[in-house]
Amino acid sequence: MMPFPKLYSRLSPWLRLRGLAALVMIPVCSGIMLPAFTAQAHAEAQTLGNSTAGFRPDKIAAINAEVAGAVRRGEIPGGVFWMERGGKHWENVYGSRALVPVRETMTADTIFDAASLTKVMATTPCVMLLVQEKKVDPDAAVSRYIPEFKGQGKEKITVRQLMTHVSGLMPDITTGFHWQGYEEGLRRVVSEPIKQAPEKGFIYSDINFILLGEIVHRVSGESLDAFARRRLYQPLGMVDTQYRPDPAKLARIAPTEIIGTAALRGVVHDPTARCMGGVAGHAGLFTTLVDTAKYCRMLLNQGKADDGTVILKPETVALMTAVHQLPGGEKRTLGFDAATRFSGTRGAHFGPLSYGHTGWTGTCFWIDPEADSFYVLLTNRNHPTEQGSVGLLRYETSSLAAEAMGCVTPVKSGADVVAERGLKELEGRRIGLITNQTGLTSDGVSTLKALEKKTPGAKVTVLFSPEHGIAGKLDHENIADSRDGATGLPVFSLYTKTRKPSPESLKGVDVLVFDIQDVGCRFYTYISTMLNCMEAAAEAGIPFVVLDRVNPVDGLDVEGPLPVDVKNPFVACHSIPVRHGMTVGELARLFAAERVKNVKLTVVPVEGWKRRLFFSQTLAPWENPSPNMRSPEAALLYPGIGLLEFSNLSVGRGTGTPFSLVGAPWVNGPALLERLRKAKPAGVYIEAADFTPNASKFAGERCHGVQITVADPRALDSVRLGIAIAQALFEEHGETYELAKVNTLLFHP
Repeated sequence: MMPFPKLYSRLSPWLRLRGLAALVMIPVCSGIMLPAFTAQAHAEAQTLGNSTAGFRPDKIAAINAEVAGAVRRGEIPGGVFWMERGGKHWENVYGSRALVPVRETMTADTIFDAASLTKVMATTPCVMLLVQEKKVDPDAAVSRYIPEFKGQGKEKITVRQLMTHVSGLMPDITTGFHWQGYEEGLRRVVSEPIKQAPEKGFIYSDINFILLGEIVHRVSGESLDAFARRRLYQPLGMVDTQYRPDPAKLARIAPTEIIGTAALRGVVHDPTARCMGGVAGHAGLFTTLVDTAKYCRMLLNQGKADDGTVILKPETVALMTAVHQLPGGEKRTLGFDAATRFSGTRGAHFGPLSYGHTGWTGTCFWIDPEADSFYVLLTNRNHPTEQGSVGLLRYETSSLAAEAMGCVTPVKSGADVVAERGLKELEGRRIGLITNQTGLTSDGVSTLKALEKKTPGAKVTVLFSPEHGIAGKLDHENIADSRDGATGLPVFSLYTKTRKPSPESLKGVDVLVFDIQDVGCRFYTYISTMLNCMEAAAEAGIPFVVLDRVNPVDGLDVEGPLPVDVKNPFVACHSIPVRHGMTVGELARLFAAERVKNVKLTVVPVEGWKRRLFFSQTLAPWENPSPNMRSPEAALLYPGIGLLEFSNLSVGRGTGTPFSLVGAPWVNGPALLERLRKAKPAGVYIEAADFTPNASKFAGERCHGVQITVADPRALDSVRLGIAIAQALFEEHGETYELAKVNTLLFHP
């Protein structure tokens, strides 16, 4: 934030008229050294006596330690915290509300400058109320509502692009802060130049939300603050949430930065909002912990207040919170953050449908509808100076809150189990290990070391690698044998003309152990490698051990047909659906029962995993199983999008988001998008996209097509999605599209 010069001479008219100058002026003794201000003597959590029932006490203790530690280190003067799941909540208070001119103890009812939480607690829901009433069209041009917003191509910018920060507008007003008044601010916003063309990339912009606030004003006929108060805060019972707070509440307001000789208190910290008189679409709101929790709970309850009053319709909440993948791969909803460079507040565990936001002053919340949970952390980290920091604190408290509320399930892979307890079947044995870079324990120890750690006499003597090699970095056929750089052990490649361990490679091996992360798809070749190795073990008369791992796309959903007339068994090694819903250990048992009946099989099961869990809902670390399988979301899309890549399409290999892009130089992207929107594939958000792969198919050529974002993994049927895309391409382009090649992996007449 930039300093606000000549603060008192430029106080907005509303300050002077209401006599609120006292809210700004908290005099600071000129002899005080500001960097010395910490709250070391007041860092301890102030236990509020609320129940911890249903939450993990060890994680609550860890949350207390994290926040209190931030207070002691001077990163924040104090803060308040709330987490809630299934109607039960826990809250606590920490440190000090103010450090200058005198120290004040933080209280649960402290009022905070919400900063950019304004965007999602005021402007976004107000816009969506007007969308709900069909008074605003999110896909309409902004100029429909603000006619003077024109020039430089601004006429093409839509309301939706403002809400998702892909308008291309500047981050903030670039003409300084030596002005005042709402109308003058709006004039400057409208006249700001475009930084880049719309949809070219994500630029987080206050200007976007100032314009959205003005749309609310013009369409509703009320100022943004009046509309929000009447339609949101009063029916929700958010009694302390407002722009330009009541001077009677001064003592409860947390001050922010010292500017000149005074700390701001009750006056918005954001300089643009201050110049505009305190009411703007991007900043200016003040709120409390309880009020913020009421707002989050309303969204979890699909738009209903605690008393049952309908604030937003369920379909409006769904539209507002659906995740959009933006150009470059970052994710936002209509207003909220989902997965961008600002998403530390999401922490390590909240799910793929979760969303939230942060504020410059040190505020944040995050909501996970699938887990029926949310958390809130409010601080005034920029009091008394901008030296405060909450980035790491947000991440740590978010992660701990998810663990405390049971939103995430700790799992132990088979490798973890063996590293912890050993395995009798391996004692005194020479081991041939089939693995790659995913062969790690949860704490990052290689499976090779884990096998030898707690099992007496166990010794890995040879390695076998699947497709992509021992390090998982190669993306070509016929990978040669090699030696492991770390251990010097021989590595026999199982992705050559021979895809099964030879009798020579098994000489001196007493047992074969398989530990590779699969992705739950029939044509992902690691399970074929496992079957081939099971056959080799049976032929050699040696045991076969599988160290099981989670199925990252859950163990409930099954998609696609059984294979018929298989031409290439390496991509359809057994009669299972495309998305099979099993772990590698379960598949090994199936293979042993139906294909390799004489194998001596041991499966070390994964512990703690429930079939309904996606990878992001576990504590398991993600290691890319192959060069282009770069996220759990890619694994969700792969069973359907992967079907398309033997046809004349790029599926995003050679881009930053493989399997979320589909296109080719010959594709009509907007026409494809229109056909897919009519088909209404479930669980995804689809947008037109142009992209240029730097490798693989169409490398260096401009491709046109669509970008796909998983909006609801529970609803997604990836195979149906892939077939819908193939059908739409054939209907649009006829024989130009190589439809028959989709059957290369589908094997269905």
